[in-house]
Amino acid sequence: MAQCCRFVHSSRRFSQLFFTCFSALFFLLFSNASYAFDTDPELGGSKGNTVSGGTAGRSSQGANSQLESCNETLGTLAVVEDKNADWWRNYYHRYPRLGSTVPVLRMMIQQSNCFVVVERGRAMANMRQERELEALGELRSGSGFGKGQVVAADYAMNPSIQFSQKGTGGVGGALGGLLGSVGAAIGGGIKSNEAATTLLLTDNRSGVQVSASVGSAKNFDYALLGGVLGGGFGAAAGGYSNTPQGKVITAAFVDSYNQMVRSLRNYKAQTVKGGLGKGGRLGIGN
Repeated sequence: MAQCCRFVHSSRRFSQLFFTCFSALFFLLFSNASYAFDTDPELGGSKGNTVSGGTAGRSSQGANSQLESCNETLGTLAVVEDKNADWWRNYYHRYPRLGSTVPVLRMMIQQSNCFVVVERGRAMANMRQERELEALGELRSGSGFGKGQVVAADYAMNPSIQFSQKGTGGVGGALGGLLGSVGAAIGGGIKSNEAATTLLLTDNRSGVQVSASVGSAKNFDYALLGGVLGGGFGAAAGGYSNTPQGKVITAAFVDSYNQMVRSLRNYKAQTVKGGLGKGGRLGIGN
């Protein structure tokens, strides 16, 4: 009888210990408390990047296979971002950490081999500085920073963001109708992120617009357990599966650029009878 009582007592202690450990684990996973750990960085480990890899001259490494490319380069191009435009102010206000759109655009343009990219941004100041140093006699002999070496930009590309919104819609209503309150809670954690962008290509010599294109992109955030188990695990799932809005905007620009390249493959110059800028065909009354 005594042995039986000791066994029962031991079983109860084991059950209490198991329940305590399970409760602690459940609290760590699903409470609102913050617990963090990190792993060693993995080179190239970032996922969901529509522009990636590197480029040098006409060679590229790790470029997205969905990016359009050209066998023949069409001319030289400068990317000009108008930071005084309304779209830029709205973009910077909403996503101050994303920065300029120019670097990623220049990257994908060179990877495509459709244009040779020339500098017309802040690095122009460094180019002028080197020439000033040469004029002062400070550079070594034979440095070669003489006049007449800067390559002209045949074209200018102007990007703009028409629309960029995080969490534009959920599917809570649809799942709620099928699965009830649990379905609504799960569906409420599925949100879409969308962006639409425009690219304009202008001939710098004439000022004529050569091409224009609009692109878009969309992805989903899956915080599937957020509505069911509370903020702790929901925040972790959303943070893990969430694609930053910058990636959606980049994807939209890739779509815009692809649309432009496809159009340029079939390019035919517009003509006006009598010549461009010489009165046009739409006459006016006396």
